[in-house]
Amino acid sequence: MKNNSLLLLKTLLLSTSQRNIYRYTTDSKKKKRIVGSTVALVFLYALLMGYCILMCIGYGTYGIIDAAPAMCALTISVIAFVFTFLKTNGYLFNFREYDMLMSLPFETTTVAACKFLYMYVKSLPWYLSISVSMLIGYGCFAHPSAAVYPIWLVLSLFLPVIPMLLAAFLGFLIARISACFRKTNIIQTALTFLFVIFCFSLRFILESMFRNDEVQATLEMTSAATESAMQVYRPALWFSNAVTKTSVLDTLLLIGVSALLFALVFAVVGKSYRNINSALKSHAAAGKYKLAGQRARSTVQAIAFKEFKRLTASTVYMVNGAMGEILAALFGLLALIFGFDKIIAAVTNGAPFDPAILQPAIPFIVYFFIGMMATTVCSPSLEGKNYWIVRSLPIEPKTLYQGKMLFNLYLTVPFSLFSTLCLCLSAHVPVVDSALYLILGVSLCAFSTAWGCVCGVRHMRLDWENEVEVVKQGAAVAIYLFPNMFAVMGLVVGVVLLGMRMDHRLLALLFILLALALAALCYLRAMALAKRVR
Repeated sequence: MKNNSLLLLKTLLLSTSQRNIYRYTTDSKKKKRIVGSTVALVFLYALLMGYCILMCIGYGTYGIIDAAPAMCALTISVIAFVFTFLKTNGYLFNFREYDMLMSLPFETTTVAACKFLYMYVKSLPWYLSISVSMLIGYGCFAHPSAAVYPIWLVLSLFLPVIPMLLAAFLGFLIARISACFRKTNIIQTALTFLFVIFCFSLRFILESMFRNDEVQATLEMTSAATESAMQVYRPALWFSNAVTKTSVLDTLLLIGVSALLFALVFAVVGKSYRNINSALKSHAAAGKYKLAGQRARSTVQAIAFKEFKRLTASTVYMVNGAMGEILAALFGLLALIFGFDKIIAAVTNGAPFDPAILQPAIPFIVYFFIGMMATTVCSPSLEGKNYWIVRSLPIEPKTLYQGKMLFNLYLTVPFSLFSTLCLCLSAHVPVVDSALYLILGVSLCAFSTAWGCVCGVRHMRLDWENEVEVVKQGAAVAIYLFPNMFAVMGLVVGVVLLGMRMDHRLLALLFILLALALAALCYLRAMALAKRVR
């Protein structure tokens, strides 16, 4: 089984290797896309490593550098658990090449283990970035023996395995429960939504636990919390003891337990693996179906409805495409229940200022959630190898993308209006100002839709093997997300400063015109790009 899993893993890695694609492809656009994505990843790895090194500098400065190995282990474990849980549905279950892999003369357990190892290898650079950077910081302050360095690096390869196995098994349980229902993707998506929302709220829980004006006290509290966490999560303790005490027993425990759990988990998963994937890929028909009159739709509306079905059919796509809207609605409800001033005080750690000055920024605060992701960024690429079928239909490319943009407006505008209205009521914004903020929110949704379509069409990728590569890792997503996110954060600050010197209604009108102008320009650009698509 091990040899077969490694053989399949090698084949998958070679077939999806960006290096191989760059080496053998003759498409210059594809080469540029690979170079751009590589540069972006290197930049992100550098940012992550810089943050980890600064964390070690803080530990070393205040004399608690011995907590760095435990913090490294816990950080990698948490990230590995979250990454794996969010990717399990696309990598381990309900993946596109399932029929091809299952037709090969390999055991079900072998295929499942291979997909897990593939997910592990694809995420390994993130974990090693954290580990290597914290090893550098630890070495500068602790001055350990030479044996610590190879021990740290080798055990870093095993640190993500246990949390990844736990996340994969949790994903297996969710998939197993979902397979018992007809609406499999709805059950999976609802459970995933709950988990992601919990992860978002965990940030504020931890922040309230460690809120302190003194850096040293905060670091000491973090160190104490790390020690407590190690007593609960034993692999972090094994890693820490193996590094700080060069304990052979703890080294063998981390390696041995990781291997044992791997064998146990996939022995269990393998028994139901085929049934779960078959259930997730099938769509049962209702027994009470009755033929009734069909309502006529325009071509654009029909395409928008098709996009809705595509969104609800994929857990990964729906979680990423609709998470911002769910968070915006929850934020609006919380503001309506607890009050706008209390929410702002909680977010700003009780900074002494009048929350009324934030009123002009309400549409941008909502857009920070709504604009987190636009379905138009992913939907062109998600056509994948079926794109030729779409192009063979008697539909002009601009009509196709107009339908995709219409669906994103159907998705974002109601949530934007609801959340903006909740915040306006909570902040006691005047009626005329509230109306302008609602219009501005719709204008920002139009801009997000059109800008997302520009990114999606301009950086369309149809040769993906797993939808996670498009929804989470695509070049279009990165190009849309980062400028949009930083621009919104800057606009929130800018609008607050301008609101102190200008009339709020005039300011809202100016930004409405600006948002509509940008939306129109992006729409024209998207239509121009659509004409060039072949």
